[in-house]
Amino acid sequence: MKQRGQISRNRAWQALFVAVMLTVSTLSAQVSAHENESESDLCGPVNDMDNEYGTNNALIEPDSCVTERSCQEELGPEVSLSDIGRGSLVFHDETRDSYILAPTLTTDVQMWITGLIVRAEVRQTFHNPSDEWLEGVYAFPLPESAAVDHLNMLIGNRVIEAELHERVEAQHMYNTARITGKKASLLSQERPNIFTMSVANIAPQEEIVVIINYQHHASFDGSQFQIRFPLVVAPRFSPGELVLEGRSGRGWAQNTEAAHDAARIAPPLRTWDAGPDNYVRISVELEAGFPIRKVISPYHDIDIFKIKPEFFRIELLDRVVPADCDFVLSWEPARDRLPQAAVFTQTDRDLPYALIMVMPPSNEDFAEVKLPRECIFVIDTSGSMHGNSIQQARQSLLFALERLQSDDQFNIIQCNSFAERLFEHSMPVTPETLEQAGSYIRSMRAKGGTHMLAALQQAFEDHGSLNRLRQVIFITDGAIDNEEQLFQYIEHNLKRSRLFTVGIGPAPNTHFMQNAARYGQGSFTQIGSSAEVATRMDLLFARIENPLLADIEIEWNDPDLEYYPSIVPDLYLGEPIVVCARLEQLRGQIAIRGNCNGFPWKVTLPLTPGQEHQSISTLWARKKIEELTDRILKSTSTERAALRREIIAVAFDHNLVTKYTSLIAVDKTPGKPLDASRPRAHVPINLPAGWDMAAAYGCLPQTATPSIILVMMGLICCATAGLIRLLLKGNPL
Repeated sequence: MKQRGQISRNRAWQALFVAVMLTVSTLSAQVSAHENESESDLCGPVNDMDNEYGTNNALIEPDSCVTERSCQEELGPEVSLSDIGRGSLVFHDETRDSYILAPTLTTDVQMWITGLIVRAEVRQTFHNPSDEWLEGVYAFPLPESAAVDHLNMLIGNRVIEAELHERVEAQHMYNTARITGKKASLLSQERPNIFTMSVANIAPQEEIVVIINYQHHASFDGSQFQIRFPLVVAPRFSPGELVLEGRSGRGWAQNTEAAHDAARIAPPLRTWDAGPDNYVRISVELEAGFPIRKVISPYHDIDIFKIKPEFFRIELLDRVVPADCDFVLSWEPARDRLPQAAVFTQTDRDLPYALIMVMPPSNEDFAEVKLPRECIFVIDTSGSMHGNSIQQARQSLLFALERLQSDDQFNIIQCNSFAERLFEHSMPVTPETLEQAGSYIRSMRAKGGTHMLAALQQAFEDHGSLNRLRQVIFITDGAIDNEEQLFQYIEHNLKRSRLFTVGIGPAPNTHFMQNAARYGQGSFTQIGSSAEVATRMDLLFARIENPLLADIEIEWNDPDLEYYPSIVPDLYLGEPIVVCARLEQLRGQIAIRGNCNGFPWKVTLPLTPGQEHQSISTLWARKKIEELTDRILKSTSTERAALRREIIAVAFDHNLVTKYTSLIAVDKTPGKPLDASRPRAHVPINLPAGWDMAAAYGCLPQTATPSIILVMMGLICCATAGLIRLLLKGNPL
């Protein structure tokens, strides 16, 4: 009996040892994911996404970077996120066994707005405060419709103009310059609204200025024109299983099967107690082409200088602000001066281009036929919505319930790590169901991950009457990086539903929000503060409660023209028709027709040279690339290859940065001694204003991996083994 008791106790000790090792190994894997990530962005692709950029096996030739190990030796050891000190990113220089501050960054933005068209210059100054040669890497946002067509690098008094190359070739040129001691700048598009800038070989105490130029056009929202300049890449949730073969970035996120490039768009974050660091200056010259009633910036204090009734200069009141909240500028025409149509033209290489905007018919012109609706409200209650965002979301949803009619039906789905429905099926609007919904909304708390796919799957389940308009209203900050997966699902499963997105917070993912609404044949509404909830939700319900302009067709007198969007989507109240066209000649007229609530509508306008602007051809190319990219989502592998080649051809014709093309500027003269160390410094981004990192992401990265579960299992095993040992000690067998 004594021997059997000893054997049992030994087994208990063995169980305890195994449990401890399981816990330690799981935690070690979490740390290793950050500290020992591979140099995949230098040595080659780590997933299928790289093949979308046109690669076969590696980003650069083997003789330039033979192995992952050799790249790491060139750059020095990696830095874990735990090494980020208060307010600064640091990294280790193995030659001195020390940590070095990352380059600081300032950004100056200048915009020139003429009518609808926005031309912008973004000037980024990388400063190296250390005594080491550094490489700066910075992820930053631009408007999702931005056509980026120029990059210059300033070194002292010298200006080096960038050239456009296919992404793989540009990366190879940059790596070669970096390794051989030449200064270089590389601008790449990760998403339509996220770019990365890499600057190699910044000398000790040196400043390098990188100037980016882009074009896009203003939007029209009900009664005012608006531009949005995003200032921060909000941290994003990466659903799906881990791609175990490695990572291709230097941020906190890891690549998953649903978001193959998650690490590339997740730069390091400043600690939540450090406050902001990256700062920005913004100035705007606005020449609207019509008298302006008022100019407002809802999220920043501005100085407004009125030069004349149609021309204003706008600057930030504080001159410099933290890059933690999107800059929005709106201007409203003087009363009864809203233009009904506008035509901007350009001749480029003997071909005329035109940007055309036509205001839709007023709802007052048509009889209203109110149909009963089924409204499905989806609200994001994940960790990134903590704080002001969840308050605004709850407030928006409560306001939406008040707009429901007695013959409507509704349901509520909340989305975090799971998707949960309030009712099994949509319910009639009654005092009892509204009271139950109100209590449910007020009890919502922000926590967990952002599994939007499960919520959309529930929202698109259609068990209602075919006589009802089925409308899904999705309230979220869009902080996810599996956009393409969600776009594909919406495209193939929408059926008779219509999807309306409501963006919440200071830095929403407008690329996801706008395109999800576009694929969902709905519209996008932005709410940036609690003060805007009533106004913006009123605007949303004015759209979904009123008839839309449908079956839109454009008749041209030019059979050889090419215009985008080639199929104009249905438009809701207050949304204008905007198309970009390349023609053989500017003459005759165009006719735009559609129907509104069963009534025909038509407008004609002369197609003659309008206000000349040098950006129209660039905007046309950007819109064509958008449409080709859309077609990739629903194409075969053979079709994707052909579409990729077509996108590259358009990009080279118009010098545009795309998913497959990058701008690269290289100084031909080596400036850094070849024997100097090559530490890399990733410029950390600010958290969006009002975000709480601990609430949004906790202590461990919240991906869809089972890592946290494994940790808990390990701890449970430890406790179980300890309990067994105590039992055996008290009752030996």
